[in-house]
Amino acid sequence: MPGLDFDPLERAGELWEERVGDATSMRLATSIMRVHQILSARLDATLKPFGITFARYEVLRLLSFSAAGSLPLSKIGERLMVHPTSVTNLIDRLVADGLVDRRVDERDRRRALASLTDAGERVLEEATDALTGVEFGLGAMDAERQRTIHELLTPLRRDDWGS
Repeated sequence: MPGLDFDPLERAGELWEERVGDATSMRLATSIMRVHQILSARLDATLKPFGITFARYEVLRLLSFSAAGSLPLSKIGERLMVHPTSVTNLIDRLVADGLVDRRVDERDRRRALASLTDAGERVLEEATDALTGVEFGLGAMDAERQRTIHELLTPLRRDDWGS
């Protein structure tokens, strides 16, 4: 830990066990939250030169995977597992930056479709090169360990671990 000669999460776990009880769940939840903070900071720092956040990057990448070249905003929310308001805010920023176009779906005028612009495709490719260059902030961990952690977290992410 930078500036500390101890791991504050482990110390909190020790204190929790002394004063509250079993610290297993608290340690894991707190560890996941701390890793999220660290990765978010690393990824956003990597993407800052491109004027996007990791959340915006995810939207651009998802749009690039679309066979039709565009996606309804509702599908973006479903696939990224985010609230519709968050999708609207992300799309608004990407449109303002000239990276995404938004238009009414001609088949269903109640729906809005988003698609990449040429500038969005360029930013996406450059940002992807930068992210893969830093191994998505996980370069200090070998591929086997990354696969293991991914596998272990999958039930939690899917919210199907049996509770």
